[in-house]
Amino acid sequence: MKNKSNIIKELISFSMPLVLSGILQQLYSWADAFIIGHAEGELQLGAVGATTSLFVFLINMITGFSLGLSILAAQEYGRGNTEKIREILNRFRPVFLGVSIAVSTFVILLIRPILHLMNTPAEIFDYSLHYLQIILVGVPFLAVYNLYASLLRAVGNTKVAFYAVLISSGLNIVGDILLVAVLSYGVAGAAFATILSQAAMTVFIVLYARTKYPNILKGKSENTKGEKLFKEGFSFGLPPTIQNSITSLGNIVLQNFMNGFGAITVLAITTAYRVDSIMLLPIINLGAAISSLVARAKGANDSEKMKNYCVSGLTLMIVIAGSLAAVMYFFGATFIGFFGVTGEALEGGASFFRDISIFYVFFGIAVVLRSVLEGMGDLKYCSFMGISALGVRVVMSYVLRPAAEMRAIALAEGISWTMLLVVFIVRIVVKRREFDNA
Repeated sequence: MKNKSNIIKELISFSMPLVLSGILQQLYSWADAFIIGHAEGELQLGAVGATTSLFVFLINMITGFSLGLSILAAQEYGRGNTEKIREILNRFRPVFLGVSIAVSTFVILLIRPILHLMNTPAEIFDYSLHYLQIILVGVPFLAVYNLYASLLRAVGNTKVAFYAVLISSGLNIVGDILLVAVLSYGVAGAAFATILSQAAMTVFIVLYARTKYPNILKGKSENTKGEKLFKEGFSFGLPPTIQNSITSLGNIVLQNFMNGFGAITVLAITTAYRVDSIMLLPIINLGAAISSLVARAKGANDSEKMKNYCVSGLTLMIVIAGSLAAVMYFFGATFIGFFGVTGEALEGGASFFRDISIFYVFFGIAVVLRSVLEGMGDLKYCSFMGISALGVRVVMSYVLRPAAEMRAIALAEGISWTMLLVVFIVRIVVKRREFDNA
């Protein structure tokens, strides 16, 4: 019992800074939405929400590859191979920076036809266009930030991400107040404030890493032949990148599906997803902690610790997910109302939470099992199943629409979470031998 208690404390200690930094990151969009909704009105608020799926597509490509590299680095850290971590940073930093610049530039050039393909409502089209043209400039900052944050997490430091995002969130809120509420620059002002805060966050985490971990995250690598590392890094990074990219493209399809209901539904559901994304952070970031700790135990060949992280993680997750489900079922509308949403849109958002919250526990358990599998290096399977779940969600959205109307959006997502839970339970049972032979 004492060992289980210690493992739970370790999971909480490791994941809490991730949760807090995730909450502060969400404050970027919350601050934008809150200030825009009250200072500029519902149309500009809806415009920011309608751009979310496209922007998240680019960010998810970055975070997907970062996840893979973090697991690889954590396994190497468990083996005591810190030189390999420095090598990962030096080899993949120019890749992250170069690709992010190229992709964001490409999207900016094609942003108008992309928004048309997404069926963006005419009354919010220009606002969405201006917001994206500016905010996409900040993608390279986020690429560098995520690379450093993932490697710091691999060596056991999750607090620095919280410090970096704390600075960034403060700057973002001040910028929103000045540029949107005072100077009335609308969505353009919100986008500029976000870029400046992202740049500050990135500079801070790079300087911190180089100062705090000079022997791991600073200096040249001794190994001048990087072909093997590139192959290994891509084998870890590409599966979650591909999954995140396809998932984000699917979300754009779902955004188009949602846009078909009209501007009121777009406002209701995109605002609900803002709230949902922050409420799910304890679930998602506990999963991130589990994957990192399991990866380190895997590298150290400690099968007992791997089992303990799985069992204790499930116990903690059920408590967290159950509590969040109760809060959002009964008080989801209250959170949506904070953004100035009223009337039909408010009721639509409340209905979304009554439907989606009943699946939170299923989602939480699936996240734990997936995180354990990822920490063990089973990234290809996890990514393939993530893509399959997206397919289920898209298909069910259209299947349920005639009977459920806009409720189909939440119900389809809940069904996809349930599917993930089933397939990860099966995979864990199949992979049990690896716990004993770690």
